[in-house]
Amino acid sequence: MTAMRFDILTLFPGMFTGPFDESIIRRARDKHLLEICLHNIRDYATGRHQVTDDAPYGGGAGMVMKPEPLSACIEAVKAMRPQARVVLTSPQGRRLSHRVAQELSQQSGLIIVCGRYEGIDERIRQIYADDDISIGDFVLSGGEIAAMAIVDAVGRLIPGVLGCEDSAESDSFGNGLLEFPQYTRPPEFKGLRVPEILLSGNHKLIENWRRRQSLRKTMLLRPDLLTNAELSNADRKVLMQMEQEDGTAAD
Repeated sequence: MTAMRFDILTLFPGMFTGPFDESIIRRARDKHLLEICLHNIRDYATGRHQVTDDAPYGGGAGMVMKPEPLSACIEAVKAMRPQARVVLTSPQGRRLSHRVAQELSQQSGLIIVCGRYEGIDERIRQIYADDDISIGDFVLSGGEIAAMAIVDAVGRLIPGVLGCEDSAESDSFGNGLLEFPQYTRPPEFKGLRVPEILLSGNHKLIENWRRRQSLRKTMLLRPDLLTNAELSNADRKVLMQMEQEDGTAAD
């Protein structure tokens, strides 16, 4: 199986030392399931000072990433990986979600461009971008942390990376719902006991309990997810019962 490759274009490649050298991502790289290549945009800048930013046309605060170094860097990587999808980390992009991560995991490779300063010259987006991805409605100093999030969210969906086929699907958002509560030993901790049903050994009852808990947690904490979640008739019946029970309790 060919490893999925992530090419990350950044002005600060040193930021990625550590996050990609630990835990699941490191093991996936060791197994050649994932390949991560860092490209310093500054290496593609001309002149003695290798300038990669300039003042914005029209005035305003901050600086803008120049198009020439970015263009040269993207084209160099694209020449090696012509089928790879070019993704810009951008607050104007579509929100990273489990479904988006699943979609991106089907690609043979991703070229992730990390923005900096006030952003990149818009012409780069017009010429090269296949996608814009945002990780939330907040401001970061640059796209590097967003790129790490994309690699982690997408990489763990690659077959073999987690080492357990159903692990990713049972995680929160894997099936459109929040994950059920998890417990481990000891059976009692600071006066709180593990639900008896989890100690019963009855896998069918445990499965039903977990599904009900997942539905309840989603209904209480993220009801917006229920709109697009894959729900059976039994699930809808359970939700109706929970709503009635909560309404009775409130009365």
